[in-house]
Amino acid sequence: MKKYSFKNDYSEGCHPNILEALIKTNLNQQSGYGDDDYSNEARELIKNKINDPNADIHFVSGGTQANLLVISSILRPHESVISAETGHIFTNETGAIEATGHKIHGIVTDDGKLRPEHIQSVLDSHTNRPHQLKQKLVYVSNSTEIGTIYQKQEIKELYEFCKSNDLYLFLDGARLGQSLTSEINDLTLEDVATLTDVFYLGGTKNGALLGEAIVITNDKLKEDFGFHIKQKGALLAKGRLLGIQFLELMKNDLYFDLAKHSNVQAMKIKSAFQDKVFQFLSETFTNQIFPILNNYQIEKLSQNFDFYVWKKIDSESSAIRLITSWATSDEIVEDFINEIKAL
Repeated sequence: MKKYSFKNDYSEGCHPNILEALIKTNLNQQSGYGDDDYSNEARELIKNKINDPNADIHFVSGGTQANLLVISSILRPHESVISAETGHIFTNETGAIEATGHKIHGIVTDDGKLRPEHIQSVLDSHTNRPHQLKQKLVYVSNSTEIGTIYQKQEIKELYEFCKSNDLYLFLDGARLGQSLTSEINDLTLEDVATLTDVFYLGGTKNGALLGEAIVITNDKLKEDFGFHIKQKGALLAKGRLLGIQFLELMKNDLYFDLAKHSNVQAMKIKSAFQDKVFQFLSETFTNQIFPILNNYQIEKLSQNFDFYVWKKIDSESSAIRLITSWATSDEIVEDFINEIKAL
């Protein structure tokens, strides 16, 4: 039996609607570099959903690319970015931001979320200007890299703090769909657009073959962004491939349906662990869960399923990371739950 992977939410290809749309439109000639009919229609759909006709929307191929483009376009040579230490730009992008000459100030947090007091602590330790870096950007993820989500009041407080301290707020939305469809979420997509300067809708981890949609709402950040995309090799000649995917994801709210499915499947698994009185590294309501198991239990589950051993707790136990996807079936979840019951 081949192991089923709970390592990530992009092990499958893409939703069938996307494949069908790609085939159907395959021989239709279109303008290049994202100026095709499909990309333009997808942009209009996103603008309608965020209720901002003036937003600039750019489609790129991946999350690291989106983070690199946004951050490097905003920061001047002497400016830096603040992130939780669990943030993707801090832990999993091979120093992509630092390679552009910009420092990341990593903040230790219990739940992967930044709060105004975290940011203030960095500002307070960088007052000797011009001898120290100037902080200009705050980076957050929703959902975070440990599966937690921001509530509306938390994002509002962050945004207001950033405004009062001449900082920009950038939200990494690689799993934004999962956060917005979480059972405890009180944010809307329009809220996200209103309470950030720039964010992106992740497609790679939510049913697309590849692709993220960068949404810039702050007018100061819009100018010349296209030049950054081109200069860093991110402007696809066949940009239609990204536009078609987001057109399919956005119409009829497929994007949110897929995200909700991944959350529901994860919560079934979480419930099974709770029934066996397992503890968790973090309290999550998205498609990522982090149960703490002893070494024997991890070995037993890994016989038929793949997952990451995320964090060592002590010599006898570790937290594992389990991620469900838009395509995780009820049958697979049931098989895994039966394995949990047998532990």
